[in-house]
Amino acid sequence: MENKTIARSLRLLSQLMELHNENSFKIKTIANAAFKVDKLPYAISSKTQEEITQIDGLGKSTAAKVWELLQTGTIAEMQDILAATPEGIVEMLSIKGIGPKKIMIIWKDLGIENIGELYYACNENRLIEAKGFGLKTQDEIRKVIEFKMAAAGKFLFAQAENLVHTLQAELIVWLQTISDTAKLEIAGEFRRYCEIIEEIDFVAGIDNPGDLQNQIGTFSALEFELKPEGYFEAQSPFGLKIRLHYTTPDQYAITLFRLTGNEAHVTTVLERAGKGPFPTEQAIYAAAEMDYIEPELREGRKEIALAAQHQLPVLITHNDLKGSLHNHSTWSDGVHTLEQMAVFCKDQLGLEYFGICDHSKSAFYANGLNEQRVYAQHQEIEALNAKLAPFKIFKGIESDILNDGSLDYADDILKQFDFVVASVHSNLRMDEEKATARLIKAIENPYTTILGHPTGRLLLSRKGYPIDYARVIDACAVNGVVIEINANPLRLDLDWRWHNYALEKGVLLSINPDAHRMEGFSDMHYGVYVGRKGGLEAKSCLNSFTLAEISAYFKSRK
Repeated sequence: MENKTIARSLRLLSQLMELHNENSFKIKTIANAAFKVDKLPYAISSKTQEEITQIDGLGKSTAAKVWELLQTGTIAEMQDILAATPEGIVEMLSIKGIGPKKIMIIWKDLGIENIGELYYACNENRLIEAKGFGLKTQDEIRKVIEFKMAAAGKFLFAQAENLVHTLQAELIVWLQTISDTAKLEIAGEFRRYCEIIEEIDFVAGIDNPGDLQNQIGTFSALEFELKPEGYFEAQSPFGLKIRLHYTTPDQYAITLFRLTGNEAHVTTVLERAGKGPFPTEQAIYAAAEMDYIEPELREGRKEIALAAQHQLPVLITHNDLKGSLHNHSTWSDGVHTLEQMAVFCKDQLGLEYFGICDHSKSAFYANGLNEQRVYAQHQEIEALNAKLAPFKIFKGIESDILNDGSLDYADDILKQFDFVVASVHSNLRMDEEKATARLIKAIENPYTTILGHPTGRLLLSRKGYPIDYARVIDACAVNGVVIEINANPLRLDLDWRWHNYALEKGVLLSINPDAHRMEGFSDMHYGVYVGRKGGLEAKSCLNSFTLAEISAYFKSRK
């Protein structure tokens, strides 16, 4: 075992001891020993236990731990502490800029137990509210976490979006210096609005591909390398793989088609369409005797049968949205005031209504509203509604679903809201049966209007609790409960793969930004993307209802 490995284990032990408030002298001793071992000019593994005891800065107790590590590969004391520490908390110790004391605050005061939740808290601006944290620290932590995500080779759609569009603009300008008739489009996962992106595919159409090959070195933004498969590949500055495919104009449409849909979709359509030639993608589908299928639907599911039967959904667009539900303000853990959030929706977004859903009283870490503060907020809402009419603020709440499935307010409080978003924020480690039963009990509560982020997942960092999707959706259908598509790009929950099932059952979906600041409303377009991917139409989206329609809907639910 190398000295660095031993030092790393001792350093982790000292950090864990500090995290659990153990004796400060012992912590310092172990930390100093880690430093000493790392700097030794010889391999400590070559020494006897007695010789290790004699090493300056170790001592008998620490030497015994080193010997135990060398003989067994572990230290029993460290294993005991690890058993009492959530795995995600241990992982946080690797984040530059936060030590055990800060992690203790994150864990105990904010109730955050893994890096995914920490990243989400940074994006909600929640970290700056904790003792010892500021905006600069929060930003640094967020950047480190993003770097760790990138190192895994997978990226959120939102993380890739700006880069892709910037690169597309630069590539088309460069291509047209080679040929003024050149074309370029995005293909692959990104064009299909996949929530997780592993590579970006561009397709270039150019009269003489040899000209592109000869001049690829003149594109200064990236260093492309020709791959044996016949395309160029480069790495973006933060690690996203970029592929540039090139073809002649007569093969452009079929190449774009092949590189957009998944394998099942492409194979099935081309079996029906034949060999071509095809001047456009629309011509491919026409030859296959089916309607044109939007890229986001090309997942080899039901879209081909629907296209052949001329029954494809009319997919929702951002312009169909009439209001924003599930938003937070400074009443709980938001950055902007209730009035600022509402006025932004009215004046900047041109929406008809706004639903405030600050956290409920169980969310103490998010300054949740007790009963007295609920009453005070409702007074402000009534005053603002008189001021902003005909624009309307709906009185909502994000009520925590407790362990047994009940909501955290009594019925006499719940009935005062126009609508209730019921969400799980704690105890995410239930097995599937318990987690499903918990949600179903909340769904059966007569005051539940919307089921919020149904699995609690955080993409690339937390899977979310396991649920029986079909049973949960069936319960929503029976009880008339709407299911949220949480548009935060870290969530995108309900998963688009279950949208179609919900829609077939007659369940309404709602594209909710879960905005904690005015900038958060822009996340709604990610919700629209995954809604389209799941086949969502405007008529089945709650916040596509007009003000009159949604007012009547809320009234009927009460």
